[in-house]
Amino acid sequence: MNLLAIDSACSILSVAVSHGEEFFYYETDAGMKHSELVMDIINSQTEKAGLKPADLNGVLCMGGPGSFTGLRIGFSIAKGLALSLNIPFVPVPTLECMAYKSAGLTIPVIQARKDAFFYSLFDGGSRITEDKDGGIDKIAGLIQEKSRENKKITVTGPAADALSNALPPEIKLSCGFSGKNTGYAKELILIAKENKLFYTDNTACLNSGPEYIRKTDAEINLLRE
Repeated sequence: MNLLAIDSACSILSVAVSHGEEFFYYETDAGMKHSELVMDIINSQTEKAGLKPADLNGVLCMGGPGSFTGLRIGFSIAKGLALSLNIPFVPVPTLECMAYKSAGLTIPVIQARKDAFFYSLFDGGSRITEDKDGGIDKIAGLIQEKSRENKKITVTGPAADALSNALPPEIKLSCGFSGKNTGYAKELILIAKENKLFYTDNTACLNSGPEYIRKTDAEINLLRE
């Protein structure tokens, strides 16, 4: 299948295109410039793959959690392409991509605002808990719980180093850290292919939106009024 994947959930913007078994991949630290860069990257990677937009069989993006703005950009572009080309669109949870093919217990983490993290627990790449939004104490408690079961945990994802610096020393002894501030667009495609996400009815995905978990500041302020 010829697939296009967009990862704009964090500061690293990545785009992957699969043409049969070949992959064409590009990533850059976009900061706050995802919207300015993403279309040029998509065009360059599809051209490298020797594909025209009409040759695509499906498009993917990160389903969240992640940056509010980044997720909206990914969804809007992916949905727009899917509708205009009449091809399937599928969002894939961000933390699942970060835990893809991981061995043992893994906690992928993304930096959230207000000294908190988006995180979840996986075992061998399979989800154990739902995505959560919590501070250091919540994640430290999860690590302690698993350490009492004599289970080692690996913390990964773009915020692994930040979490390592924030955890108490005694908690850090119970886990390893694999900081990986990189893009995960290729993992989007691999998960879609392995789980045959494009062989089911994908029309419902066009009405879906990002998984934010945390309310925006505007929503919080509205609730306070």
